[in-house]
Amino acid sequence: MAAGPDGSPGPLHDAEAVVLVGGKGMRLRPLTLSAPKPMLPTAGVPFLSHLLARIRAAGIRHVVLGTSYKAEVFAEHFGDGSEFGLELEYVVEDEPLDTAGAIRNVAHLLREKDVLVFNGDILSGLDLRSLVETHRAGAAEVTLHLVKVADPRQFGCVPTDGDGRVTAFLEKTEDPPVDQINAGCYVFRRPVIEDIPAGRRVSVERETFPGLLAAGARLQGHVDSSYWLDMGTPAAYVRGSADLVRGELPSAALPGTPGEALLLPGADVAADAVVDGGSTIGAGAVVAERARITGSMVFDGARIGAETEVDGCVIGAGARIGAGVALRGAVIGDGAVIGDECELLDGARVWPGVEIPAGGVRFSADRR
Repeated sequence: MAAGPDGSPGPLHDAEAVVLVGGKGMRLRPLTLSAPKPMLPTAGVPFLSHLLARIRAAGIRHVVLGTSYKAEVFAEHFGDGSEFGLELEYVVEDEPLDTAGAIRNVAHLLREKDVLVFNGDILSGLDLRSLVETHRAGAAEVTLHLVKVADPRQFGCVPTDGDGRVTAFLEKTEDPPVDQINAGCYVFRRPVIEDIPAGRRVSVERETFPGLLAAGARLQGHVDSSYWLDMGTPAAYVRGSADLVRGELPSAALPGTPGEALLLPGADVAADAVVDGGSTIGAGAVVAERARITGSMVFDGARIGAETEVDGCVIGAGARIGAGVALRGAVIGDGAVIGDECELLDGARVWPGVEIPAGGVRFSADRR
């Protein structure tokens, strides 16, 4: 990897990428009933578009997508990747293989010595070229992106020594010894991938990485403080989209100029309505007079009634929200109907096609 003119790492033309996008996204139901999590609209485009744009900006051109749930959706949208300046290939996982098993499942398509592997639901500002530079400088078998979090108790911890070498993989504990966690992005030497057992479930953190450590292999940690967010929950999904819209994490895939709101072509927002907080209003969506949309996503074709307040929510495609409604932290499925004067609080999820009658209904649970 040649250095750039300013001495920074150069383009990664001699590396390739694997993106794991096979999960069902159960924590994001009902949104993932109609699309895989990486294909959900995020700041105006499928979430995966932002990751692929970062991969391309680093100079990588060959990308393999490890798919499973609704696998056909990825190829239908991205095709062979040429429109995005990439060469995309797809491998379908017929049965769950866990993270390492899914990586091994695409090994036959890999070509380069170094392979970057991404979990397809992480939003990150990591400098990919610096990650690979750390990997090569340390002559590592695997390099892991590690991030420091305020409360590591909900994660497994990854301690490192003074040279940055990973020393252990620790399960969740109430008294974690370090605040570093696995951030879901790796650089593998290709022979390591080829040595993963084929055709069965294999966990990277419980089997592959501990096995490498036990064998004396060098696993390197790359710790940085860039933007990082696991997009697995509705609240995180909404936050990540808003951060992209506002430019807190710049993305070449953003279909517009960063700001308080992103209005897609055909969106119709009343002159006295307020849309802010990094909200996205989808194509053909309508926001009526005196409505307020804050930090939310309104998908294509949805309609928001007059004097309705939507804060930190996802409104599915074609949903109908009545007048005088208050929504906070809610997920409204495609085609659902919310009657006038309803109030849906944090955690409320309305499944596709469900109709909630008018009349001041107040709830914070699933409606199916």
